[in-house]
Amino acid sequence: MALSLPQPAPPSPASAAQQRAYRKWSAAQSCAQREHWGQAAIEFEQAFAMHDESAYGLAAAHALIKAGRSEVAAQRAQSLRQRRPALTLAYTLESHALMERGCNAEAVACLLALPAGAPRDHAYWVSLAVSLQRCHRHDEAIPAFMQALALKIDEPVVHFRLGMSFKDKGMKAEAAECVRTALLLGLDASELAARAQLVFLEREACRWAPAATELAKLRQAVQAAPADRPGETGPFPHAVFVDDPLEQLKVARLYAQHVASRVSPLPLRKAKAHGGRLRLGYLSADFHTHATSQLMVQMLEQHDRSRFDVTLFSAGPDDASPLRARIVASAEHFEHLRGQSHEAMARRIRELGIDILVDVKGATHGTLMPVTAHRAAPLQVSWLGFPGTTGAAYVDYFICDPITTPLAHAAHFSEKLAQMPLCYQPNDARRALPAPSKRSDWGAPEGVPLLCAFHQSYKISEAVFDSWCRVLHAVPGAVLWLMRWNTNVQSALEAAARARGIGPERLCFAPMLPLDQHLSRLACADLYLDAWPCNAHTTAGEALWVGVPVVTVIGETFAQRVAPSLLHAVALDELSCTTVADYEAQVIALAGDTARRAALREHLVQQRGSTPLFDGARFACDIESLYERMWARAVAGLPPDHLPAA
Repeated sequence: MALSLPQPAPPSPASAAQQRAYRKWSAAQSCAQREHWGQAAIEFEQAFAMHDESAYGLAAAHALIKAGRSEVAAQRAQSLRQRRPALTLAYTLESHALMERGCNAEAVACLLALPAGAPRDHAYWVSLAVSLQRCHRHDEAIPAFMQALALKIDEPVVHFRLGMSFKDKGMKAEAAECVRTALLLGLDASELAARAQLVFLEREACRWAPAATELAKLRQAVQAAPADRPGETGPFPHAVFVDDPLEQLKVARLYAQHVASRVSPLPLRKAKAHGGRLRLGYLSADFHTHATSQLMVQMLEQHDRSRFDVTLFSAGPDDASPLRARIVASAEHFEHLRGQSHEAMARRIRELGIDILVDVKGATHGTLMPVTAHRAAPLQVSWLGFPGTTGAAYVDYFICDPITTPLAHAAHFSEKLAQMPLCYQPNDARRALPAPSKRSDWGAPEGVPLLCAFHQSYKISEAVFDSWCRVLHAVPGAVLWLMRWNTNVQSALEAAARARGIGPERLCFAPMLPLDQHLSRLACADLYLDAWPCNAHTTAGEALWVGVPVVTVIGETFAQRVAPSLLHAVALDELSCTTVADYEAQVIALAGDTARRAALREHLVQQRGSTPLFDGARFACDIESLYERMWARAVAGLPPDHLPAA
């Protein structure tokens, strides 16, 4: 958040102290212009000590924040506002220092403590809006952003941030308009990332025409970007919307270089045999009720404690859920890192002597790639959280399997491939079995083919929806069961269906539910219809767990090979199709064949207790073997290399 700091008054010729203070301030300004913030903070502090003028104290607080000394900066700003209660900028600076430390609620309280008669400028309203946003108080953040825009309507970053609050409220179309405005006003170096966000929002709202237009602009801009320069891109939208793996790799590399350009790596720590247990660290902001934790919790519980010392590094919230408690209990050590800087996180990982750091977040929302860019551990691995390459020279291995990532696809990845023998995705055999229920319990129709497609709405492209509508035309009476992911999706999809000759009664929308209810409801479906170029991932595994066959289309990118990998693991490769025409034929045939569907369901119920896909202990053993192979190479002084499935 850019700030305009006040200039000190010209010193009185009669005051030697004021003259010395002003010279110190000038020297500090010179340091600040060269971004030597540590020295600038010292000089500003000395100027303030010589002459008690607010401009010097405010400049000192600002420089302290820039120098990474946010705790001292907060104290300086608090002292200023206590002495001068109407000094608005002191409240703003203190809030910035508090937010740097992750103390977002405290930042809100500080800003709201500004007396009623004090002026509230643009910077104040932006700071209040951002701190409220970080506390997920979006209904209060939105009017604060509006107040900021009322004072400065042409501020693109504020329009963008306003869009993010609309996004988190599920108002994807409104969010898209805010991001579009920000792009029109100009976001400079952040343009590629904002364009990616705009495409994602349009797809979440199922506004396919503008999404296609914006995706074409994004791809054109990516192709024009120099490959050897850092770029603030959006790797996730590219991973799930673009079916060109080399273009995905370029976007990932641009972003990884951007991340690396903003950090100073720790001194290199080489892998050395130490005679003790191999120290594993899992890094994530999703150790709460989240798909990542749902998938990996049993694997964590099954790690061999005689050979592995496991630490979880959590940068996310504690939602006090049963899954959070189970995750915390699954490892010997649980490090709460939320609110710390990325450098502090990396230093803590280094202090604990982690041998292999596994990033299970990747370039998703709340990324922790800056931590891996610090090179916190001798070996660093990407797994599970991001559906593709990191593009990062500081990540050594990508854990995958022969279906999602055959060795022939190695050129699509910056990392070396480390293949699990069956499937890269863990599953939790301790999760709830589907409780018996009827379709009517969930508002779904009885006695008709019920075709489930519980995808997040961004996965539903126009081409995918066209295909589903062709299936509905071919299977009279069939109903498409969809998820109501946000406020825009139902009206958008009903209108799209109507335009394709499908009445709204052929669509059924389901609300979000807790996992056990979701599984019970999912079991009522006849078939699960997959999407492309991004398959169902967690949900595909859930469908197979509850006995619902998944029909998918395999492609060339990781994101479009996950469901085929899961189907291979349960011996149902025939449900992985190579063309959309074959996919539609398979769905239509199964929708009309009650006996075949019953046989597939019975097969999956039997697989639930026998396949390694649902065996957390087996998965833990297999991934441990991979870790040991990686470490053995590193200790021997060998560089990372592809590790084919054993």
